[in-house]
Amino acid sequence: MLVNAKEILLNAKKNKYAVAHFNINNLEWAKFILEQCELDKTPVILGVSEGATKYMGGYSVVSAIVKELIKNLNISVPVVLHLDHGSSYESCVKAIESGFTSVMIDASKYSLDKNIEITKKVTLFASKYNVTVEAEIGKIGGNEDGNENDIVYADPDECMKLVSETNIDFLAPALGSVHGIYKGEPKLDFVKMEKIAKENMTPLVLHGGSGIPDWQIKKAIECGISKININTELQIVWSKAVRLFLNSDEKVYDPRKIIKAGEKAIKEEVRNKNILLGSYQKV
Repeated sequence: MLVNAKEILLNAKKNKYAVAHFNINNLEWAKFILEQCELDKTPVILGVSEGATKYMGGYSVVSAIVKELIKNLNISVPVVLHLDHGSSYESCVKAIESGFTSVMIDASKYSLDKNIEITKKVTLFASKYNVTVEAEIGKIGGNEDGNENDIVYADPDECMKLVSETNIDFLAPALGSVHGIYKGEPKLDFVKMEKIAKENMTPLVLHGGSGIPDWQIKKAIECGISKININTELQIVWSKAVRLFLNSDEKVYDPRKIIKAGEKAIKEEVRNKNILLGSYQKV
């Protein structure tokens, strides 16, 4: 069933586990992830970046695909359709009006006051549709939709100000994670993470969850992280499986068989993450 993210993330925060946000890039990925999360009896957040939305044909197309998959696959676990790194108020409005149940407004590139102004505008609009809103503060490193960023750690006081003045539902503070592949060991600031989590009831989000060692994932959850974004690891296991399949038979040309060759790898990775995050069998 399609829901917003509020209840599942508050439950995760209360019970000390995290819900996976898996980015989707096409119909098949959405299908694979939904089927596995149904088997695992775990809530799931399907994240779609602006780039992926454009690739898939637009917000309404993405929304229709996910809604019809939920219906036709008889998915009973809670599913959130979430705009990942919405870059503007306008993009969030398009997603909401198209049936997304959650949006992220990423105004972290602006000053704190400007971030608050834009984010508040989004939360006011989203509230009319019962849509949850995520915001970001600081700068998460790595590459996101072609934009390269250095890490700028979030300030706990600024986090409190952003949360209190915008009424967001969950917060993504930059605390050392990066998008894409890590260069060296991740350096998460668990002290700040725990401080931010204790100072407000808003669930926290860890972006760049791919490549973080399991012990750091578990510690982050202990420190208050309730949502963890995963994309790169799914891309890596899927592409590896597809490459092996193509190399095994040069006569293969059916795109359905090519894409499906990565199904098992994606589903295994999804299950592993659900177990690691503690959301396995939570529905």
